[in-house]
Amino acid sequence: MKFIENFIIRQFTKSNYWNKKAQTLSWFGVPTRKFPSDFWIYQEILFEKRPDILIECGTKRGGSALFFAHMFDILGKGRVISIDVKTEQEIEHPRITFLKGSSLDVFDDLKPEGEVMVILDSNHFKDHVLKELNLYCNLVTPGQYIVVEDTVTSTVHPRYRNCSPLEAVHEFLQSHPDFVPDRSREKFQISSCPNGYLLKTKN
Repeated sequence: MKFIENFIIRQFTKSNYWNKKAQTLSWFGVPTRKFPSDFWIYQEILFEKRPDILIECGTKRGGSALFFAHMFDILGKGRVISIDVKTEQEIEHPRITFLKGSSLDVFDDLKPEGEVMVILDSNHFKDHVLKELNLYCNLVTPGQYIVVEDTVTSTVHPRYRNCSPLEAVHEFLQSHPDFVPDRSREKFQISSCPNGYLLKTKN
């Protein structure tokens, strides 16, 4: 039965990943490519962990950055730093700072203070994600997350087979015992980042 259940989940995730209608999702009119189930999990994390800074690598049109900013509005605290090589965003919000450039190139310019959470959603190839993980893990404070998006591409996108973010996560965890995958964040079973919610347990 477990095999059948996993097959159904995998096929449903795959169909949603390629669903052109799902790719037109937006937050307050701004396009975003995240699964609604992951958005729900993000609001739970932000409410529970209340980071001071959320660093988002990968802006695209800015829909997710706006979502995070709106969550911080509700909480009454928090800022978003969103980074992308080529941003297409046309939005402004007092809690969002957009930085143009590679997530690897701008790292040295980042000096976040307080509780820090990171989301990696830029270049999805293993080598790039692994470099991001090894850099940005140092900014994450204990009790916060570094979330690796699109780990699901290893099973739904042939372009990333054997070189996806998931492979980067597996290699990263081998040398970083201070991070653990929090599988409780996959309660809906439909997620673009299975095994990608990495909780920092200690310095």
